Amino acid sequence: MNWRSLLERDALWSSRMRLGQERGIWFRLAGIFAHTGDSWFWLAGLGLVWLFGSAVWRQRTALLIFGLVFLAVMVLAIKFSVRRRRPEGEWGAIYRATDPHSFPSGHAARAMMFAVLALGLGPAWFGILLAIWAPLVSVVRVVMGVHYVSDVLAGMVIGTLMGGVMLLAQPLLMAAVPFLF
Repeated sequence: MNWRSLLERDALWSSRMRLGQERGIWFRLAGIFAHTGDSWFWLAGLGLVWLFGSAVWRQRTALLIFGLVFLAVMVLAIKFSVRRRRPEGEWGAIYRATDPHSFPSGHAARAMMFAVLALGLGPAWFGILLAIWAPLVSVVRVVMGVHYVSDVLAGMVIGTLMGGVMLLAQPLLMAAVPFLF
């Protein structure tokens, strides 16, 4: 099997997963859910936790914000190296205009990184909630037509690895840049 046939299968599987263009309740709910992985949404939430949280939560939030920014730079570097165009479609005009490249999915990477970090940093209920949420956000990005299956799979792998690295590097990061923590 060659590279072209893999990409063709990926496009076929992705198109089969897409919701139809009817604008029913499922389409609207999936669209809302797809936006829960937006970076601005998480930055705003993390900013509030950092401002109003305890010292322990400020440390955790600083780690999450650092991870979010570092991951965004890494994903964008890969996107602009690979330059895979997003699937054709109408939904997600903001993504299509600001980031025309689909590989890897930044939403999938971000969601998985947060899930891994939440599982590692606690509380347990929140980690479990994000571990359920992250794959769903990833799938919804395909369902809404802004990514291919391989985009979200690659994003999920990158996010999982990044989350693990962040957990392992947490003591080193706290020592290297104490003003953040």
